[in-house]
Amino acid sequence: QGEQVAGVWKPLFERFGIHIDFAWRTFRWDSESSLKAHVHCVIVGFSCADNKKPHLLFNSDSNSVKTAANISPYLIDAENVFVESRNKPLCNVPKMTTGNRPADGGHLIIEAEDYSEFIQKEPDAIPYIKKLVGAQEFINNEERYCLWLVDASPATLRKMPEVMKRIQACKEDREKAPDPGRRKLALTPHLFRETGNPNSFIIVPATSSENRRYVPLGFLKGDTISTNANITIPEATIYHFGILTSNVHNAWMRVVCGRLKSDYRYSKDIVYNNFPWPTPTEAQKAKIERTAQAILDARDKYPDCSLADLYDEVTMPPELRRAHQENDKAVMEAYGFNWRTMSESDCVSELF
Repeated sequence: QGEQVAGVWKPLFERFGIHIDFAWRTFRWDSESSLKAHVHCVIVGFSCADNKKPHLLFNSDSNSVKTAANISPYLIDAENVFVESRNKPLCNVPKMTTGNRPADGGHLIIEAEDYSEFIQKEPDAIPYIKKLVGAQEFINNEERYCLWLVDASPATLRKMPEVMKRIQACKEDREKAPDPGRRKLALTPHLFRETGNPNSFIIVPATSSENRRYVPLGFLKGDTISTNANITIPEATIYHFGILTSNVHNAWMRVVCGRLKSDYRYSKDIVYNNFPWPTPTEAQKAKIERTAQAILDARDKYPDCSLADLYDEVTMPPELRRAHQENDKAVMEAYGFNWRTMSESDCVSELF
């Protein structure tokens, strides 16, 4: 998973010349204990000796087995390419960054149930309050707020006693931290650790359910602050959204990402920065922009639904599914992939 693949397998390939003879892809093992924990396993058979027998790749999800030309360390039929941590994107695309870490002990955050009481006591703070979303709030459409005091002068802060109480509590929390870096943040107790606030951005939950075919992405504006539970792409376009929400990108993500239990653990350095983007014609790019917008339009028809509702494989609205399917086709065409014949595994093999 994720960074582990290169760390474990690259030395074995380079130093000992091993090859993978057969593999059983991820499956869940349940013990017979009444207090059992779910453990996710793989089985990998490898050797240094010549092996002219078929390379067998077993898949528990589909209860199938296929003969592979080569089994890569990612347990797919592909070349032995290692996806290692990369600081910058492989292609000419916008930089992805993590959201803002509060590191505040919760004192700069206003929970939904406390919001009304807080602004009643401190109405002057309203201009300095923004919506706050982690992955949980974004996917489940939950309300949360924060004090965003980047542009507040010291005089303004001192005129708001309820805000000053929270700043003082944040300062004390940071001063008591065992981490020197966090203690240093006590010098700016009115600010989050990071203060990124672009006018618009694509938001990607860092962790999301394996049961979704598509990781729910979205566009947000500057009136919302993302926490470090998400990854963001400032000033990204509808074209970038179309590529990233496609099944081509999601298939890549499923193979190279880390996991939390079996949930997807998206990362910028492994998943995004190593992703090979297409080089579409102007007509292909325009088509992806149209199909991507159709996804957002389909979502807008259900204002009472969260992304968790919309992307549940059982309850996903048919027009949203169709919009995604059309976007998948448009993206595959931009790669030169045949959407009629190529499987998800075929796409990932080509990306490698």
